[in-house]
Amino acid sequence: MSTLSRRVLIAGFAFGAMLPAAAAFASEKPKEIRIDWATYNPVSLLLKDKGLLEKEFAKDGIAVRWVRTVSSSNALQFLNAGSIDFGSTAGSAALVAKINGNPIKSIYTYSRPEWTALVAAKNSKIAKVADLKGKKVAMVRGTDPHIFLVRALLGAGLTDKDIQPVLVQQHADGGTALLRGDIDAWAGLDPMMAQHEVQDGVRLFFRKPEANTWGILNTREDFLQKHPDVVRRVLAVYEEARKHALANYPELKKVFIAVTNLSDAVVDKQLKERTGLTFNRVGSEQRESILEAGLALQKGGVIRANVDVRKALDDLIDSRHVAVTN
Repeated sequence: MSTLSRRVLIAGFAFGAMLPAAAAFASEKPKEIRIDWATYNPVSLLLKDKGLLEKEFAKDGIAVRWVRTVSSSNALQFLNAGSIDFGSTAGSAALVAKINGNPIKSIYTYSRPEWTALVAAKNSKIAKVADLKGKKVAMVRGTDPHIFLVRALLGAGLTDKDIQPVLVQQHADGGTALLRGDIDAWAGLDPMMAQHEVQDGVRLFFRKPEANTWGILNTREDFLQKHPDVVRRVLAVYEEARKHALANYPELKKVFIAVTNLSDAVVDKQLKERTGLTFNRVGSEQRESILEAGLALQKGGVIRANVDVRKALDDLIDSRHVAVTN
């Protein structure tokens, strides 16, 4: 036997010896699944309320731990820190996070929302994006409202250097600041935006539904690599909740009100008027929307010029794990 053949044979034995350990590692079940719930992801509220994940994984002895997130940036921080396994974000926010080194995969579409717009106070003279020049505008950095604002400014021939950005920790803080008169405008998010629209008469002076990137569920790359079967099962249960929400709006509304204490009118404005739940896969339509946002952000200097945005998007999206298609 030649020296080369012996080396190949030895390598083959060594690889074979590693297979059982590798297979055992891949099939090892997690002790718990840590998943977020958020008022900007209505399906998550119904999923949590009905205990569907708990029922699915009870037979495996896998616990489910729910963690509230209040924005895309909040969910992305938790994912990056390994504090949660699944997190709800806007597609554009997930892309920016991926480019910045957050090891995530976008695996599911939970909604098609118009959840952000540019908002001014009831008696404000601001009527168009160009009126924001020199004005104080509140936003939560790294979220779809922030990205929506950047794109709106670009469309009006402005950049973020033409305004006075006011960074807030939570979307609700921006709405409060607007009502107090501390700022001139707010890149808002539902349900807070809908609440102030109904109760306080704020005006959505710039809307562009197609520039709202999709509601996307993400998981950590390492969790997906270790537990692909768990991910598939989580998404199958998500599908059950999404379809139930579509068929049972009164129940979805009741759960939403119980969590938020918002009025019927506010909830209807968010869920009936501005939220679509008829999609599940991160497909071509979602991909194109997120890509357009990424390219616009690159043009605006938010994403570095040397970044291959298309490749980053390809690295981000993994739509293979949704068992039921639209």
